[in-house]
Amino acid sequence: MKLPASILLLSIFALLFVCAVLAAEKRGSDLKVPMAKVKPKKLENHGHVRTDNYYWLKERENPEVIDYLNAENDYTAAVMAHTKDLQDELFEEIKGRIKQDDSSVPYKLDDYFYYTRYETGKEYPLYCRKKGSLEGAEEIMLNVNKMAEGHDYFAVKGRIVSWNQDILAFAADTVGRRIYALQFKNLTTGEILPDMIPAVTGNMAWANDNKTLFYAKHDPATLRSFQIYKHTLGTDSAGDPLVYEEKDDTFSCYVSRTKSKKYIMVGSFQTLSSEFRYLDANNPSEEFSVFLPREREHEYDLDHYGDHFYIRTNLSAKNFRLMKTTVAKTAKENWQEVIAHRDDVFLQNFEMFNDHLVVSERKNGLRQIRIISWDGSDDHYLNFSEPAYLAYVSTNPDFNTTTLRYGYQSMTTPNSIFDYDMLSKKKVLLKQDEVLGDFSSDNYVTERVYATAGDGAKVPISIVYRKGTKMDGSNPLLLYGYGSYGNSIDASFKSSRLSLLDRSFIFAIAHIRGGQEMGRQWYDDGKLFKKKNTFTDFIDCGKHLVKEKYTNTDKLFCYGGSAGGLLIGAVINMAPDLFYGAAAAVPFVDVITTMLDDSIPLTTSEYDEWGNPNEKDAYDYMLSYSPYDQVEAQNYPHLLVTTGLHDSQVQYWEPAKWVAKLRTMKTGNNRLLLKTNMEAGHGGASGRFKRYKETAFRYAFFLDLAGKNKTKQGTN
Repeated sequence: MKLPASILLLSIFALLFVCAVLAAEKRGSDLKVPMAKVKPKKLENHGHVRTDNYYWLKERENPEVIDYLNAENDYTAAVMAHTKDLQDELFEEIKGRIKQDDSSVPYKLDDYFYYTRYETGKEYPLYCRKKGSLEGAEEIMLNVNKMAEGHDYFAVKGRIVSWNQDILAFAADTVGRRIYALQFKNLTTGEILPDMIPAVTGNMAWANDNKTLFYAKHDPATLRSFQIYKHTLGTDSAGDPLVYEEKDDTFSCYVSRTKSKKYIMVGSFQTLSSEFRYLDANNPSEEFSVFLPREREHEYDLDHYGDHFYIRTNLSAKNFRLMKTTVAKTAKENWQEVIAHRDDVFLQNFEMFNDHLVVSERKNGLRQIRIISWDGSDDHYLNFSEPAYLAYVSTNPDFNTTTLRYGYQSMTTPNSIFDYDMLSKKKVLLKQDEVLGDFSSDNYVTERVYATAGDGAKVPISIVYRKGTKMDGSNPLLLYGYGSYGNSIDASFKSSRLSLLDRSFIFAIAHIRGGQEMGRQWYDDGKLFKKKNTFTDFIDCGKHLVKEKYTNTDKLFCYGGSAGGLLIGAVINMAPDLFYGAAAAVPFVDVITTMLDDSIPLTTSEYDEWGNPNEKDAYDYMLSYSPYDQVEAQNYPHLLVTTGLHDSQVQYWEPAKWVAKLRTMKTGNNRLLLKTNMEAGHGGASGRFKRYKETAFRYAFFLDLAGKNKTKQGTN
């Protein structure tokens, strides 16, 4: 029987597609897998000997190292070549949702309105201001697009204006290692001043004389911010006086100015302790005074208003409380309580106005914004109706106002900026980020559920998916987590994520211990000798999502970056069969070797986060979960690992060594890919759009594994 032409044509196309897939798989199997050379190095600590076959990959200038990283990049590109069209489609799709000629909501500081805007087709922002009113003439302070010309990477940090509003201090990094050069621009003439200060952190604060700038520098090897200098405009920076040096290598320091502009503050901090010094900003030649000497396990921060310093402190208050003291008497015995400690509420930060105190709190894992009148006549919370969201106090430089600017977003609601009248309790939406295309919040659903950890703890999970998705266990699901440093991961909006949701993916955030979502105890229970709670919480969240039929183990994926990359590495060692695929970005996976090396960034200042492996009990515990050390001969999930050659926080060799070891140890034929950005650091590519190429690549990895590698939901 003769087939209709249309059916015959479809059959031919189907046959061609199958042949193409088989050919791609054949090419993939024929690819030469990169194998790093084995150069054993014995590492002995506390009588225990480890053999590190890939220690040599630390040699950044060794051509063999670069050759190996390039070989891995070539292999990754070849394995993923069949997804090139998908990557391009995803990138254009993600980029296409972004309004290109966009600008931020202006905020008023002294005589000017400041804002950031973007131009169509440009990668970098323009930092602008208008004098007097929003109808005034635009003044472009920095056009970063022009500044970035000729650079593969470019980032600007700082951008603070002097007392007279005529000198802009800014810092630029052209490598990605977060080592900046500080420069000054005369905003009246447009001239870049000859003053230039190399190798700074980008942290700085102006004194009130319009010519003195305090700035921070880091140790050139460890990148620990440990010195504060003072620069006078028109002088050679080589002669800048050192005004403070942090001698304790477990502490870092920074400089800031109070909201009142009255004081310059130098803060020293580490995981469990902090200390502040202050100086009258009108008299920058004077010496700094210690506000309160550091004490073990006492953390505090402060701001100034009127005749008082206000102190957020964990002194006899695990979840922090708010105190105040007069400027003349800063010792603890003079402190007065403003907001008492509460067992069920974490005091996160505060903002002061002439008539109101605004407090950011956390309760049941969600941020609250509380408004208190100084005269005691009112105390209320803003109302947020969604089950999972992010609310935050935005830029509020003016004391003398009854208007609070705050931001709100959720996993279905784009970032929205509001002005809220604290007297009338009326709010005005100033701007909601525009998502181009056919986006509507009504097409998506957000939920908040709880997984039960092995020790009974209830771990929150924030979930988002496209409306109409059936919970029958057939959906691919991407589970994200972090769980370190007390960093809370809120249920925020990302327009790029829609490319997964519109292809049937569910996205979930595991609010695991090690973060601070559920209060300070949540953090304490996920660090040091309780660090494994972070990993088991994540595993229990994954199991819960499978049990409740959001997904199944053949469709469950996971992702984390930096310390979240450590999470992924530990989890796939502990539960390799739970996840079908995983991605780890700039992952901190060689825990023991890194924490034993006090010559590299972020080691000594993090002993109270991970432990000090120079002590045997800490060494043994860290060794028991260190992903690199715990690699076994087992069938790991499909794995994508990404890093940056110039990473200042997690050195590139950690993921490189991890992948090299996994290649020799893992069983099965699941993908193992390493992708190194040879021109960037910890944050990946610079630029507004370029970074989404990395997102598109990662999404293509997941979508390809999930069989969602063609078109959007409904046509796949």
